[in-house]
Formats: sequence, C-alpha cells, structure tokens
Amino acid sequence: MNRSVRARPVAIVTGGRRGIGRAIAYELAQAGFDLVLNDLVEDQALADTLDGLKSRGADAAFVPGDIASRDTHTQLVETAYARFGRLDSLVNNAGIQVRERGDLLDVIPERFDEIINVNLRGNFFLTQLVARRMLADPVPEQQRSIVILSSSNAHLVSVEKGEYCISKTGLSMVTKLFALRLAEAGIAVFEIQPGLIRTDMTAEVREKYGRLIEEGISPIRRWGEPEDVGRAVATLASGLIPFATGIALSIDGGLMIPRL
Repeated sequence: MNRSVRARPVAIVTGGRRGIGRAIAYELAQAGFDLVLNDLVEDQALADTLDGLKSRGADAAFVPGDIASRDTHTQLVETAYARFGRLDSLVNNAGIQVRERGDLLDVIPERFDEIINVNLRGNFFLTQLVARRMLADPVPEQQRSIVILSSSNAHLVSVEKGEYCISKTGLSMVTKLFALRLAEAGIAVFEIQPGLIRTDMTAEVREKYGRLIEEGISPIRRWGEPEDVGRAVATLASGLIPFATGIALSIDGGLMIPRL
C-alpha cells in the first residue's frame, strides 16, 4: 500500500536478515524506523528477523537479491517508495569475505572481481541511486543519512585477504566523496569500521583472534557484538550527531589505536 505521508522515517538495510544486519535493523526499529531489508535468501533467519522487527513496532518489507546487481538496487528503492512513500536512510551493510584466506601472490582475477563487485562497486552504485532519489525529494524536517559499513581492514593490513582489504579501503573514499557531494542537501554520510565482531563471518578465525583478544590486541578485551555496531548505526542514522559528515566511527574496542 502506498502511504504518501508518514511520520515514521524509513531505512534500507542491505544484508539485513541476520548477524550485524539484523542488529542494525532492530536498533533502527527501536529508534522509530520502518525498514526495507535485503539479503540473498529468504529463510527461517529472515522470518525470525521480520518477527523481531514487528515486535519492536516496525513495519518491514523484504527484497531478495544480490547487492552487486543494479536491478536489486532499483527494486530496493522502488519498494521503499511504493510501500512507505519515502526514504530517509540507507545502510550499506551487505558484504562478503574472501572465499579462502591465502597468499597475496595467489589471488586470481575472478575472486578479486567477486569481492570488488559486491563490497565496493555494488555499494557505490546503490549509494548513487539512493542519493539521486533523495535529492529529488522535498527536504524533510529530519536529517537524512547514508551509513556505509567498511571494516578495520580499511586501515589494518591482512595480507591473507588482500582483495577484501582493498574493497574496504575503497569504501572509506566512497564515504568522503558522497559526504561532500550531499552535504548541502542535508544528507549526512558516515562510515562505520567494525573491528573483531562475533558473527558467522568471523567463525573460522574465532579461536585465533579470541586468543589475541585475551592477550590484549584490543584494549577492550572482548569480542564485539552485532548490537555494538547496530547502536552506532542507529545513532548516526537518527541524526543525533548533526554537525558531522564524512567521518569514520571505529567500533573496534580500541583495536586501531596506534601503540608503541
């Protein structure tokens, strides 16, 4: 149903069916947002997420699709306007890790392109499309926002997953570029750099980094939780830091603090 006038803001969250994406969606729901979620599959995890959003008072739509595809971008934006009549925030959360960690000298073009197409190219063109639509809308009373999730690997070098690091470093520049382009329209653009977060993506290195956390690799000696990232995203998307744009917020337990 098309609702042209709504009091509740609306956010798109990519990769929203579980993990960090689910935590972001829950925190946005609690902050008063309705949601358009995206992910690759429709399964029990998605059903649980949608139930969780409903219990938090949010209306939610789901758009399946690969974020590397521009058709998915169009469907996401069109769904936001058809279902809710507006779009106030985009959260670029979807991303993939390398299929196999290994020697930088063994990276093949196909795997490099796969990472770049999702993590960098896909996020860039979805941001571009959302920016165009936001600029075409009447300026609302509240600040609109775009939040881009990169990684501590935007700065910290991991040679066993070089293509992933490159994709996340690129997102740091995407954030700054769109922040400058959209500031005059009242659209703030932010980067979130998660550190060691307890998710399915980090399961294969849980033992290794769990030991390093205990030894003090990060000053706050625990794994980050998806909710830590979710709260940060909701704070930015809600316009609670209005005199800022283009900044990177590290949710990493102090991992990236330079030390001697």
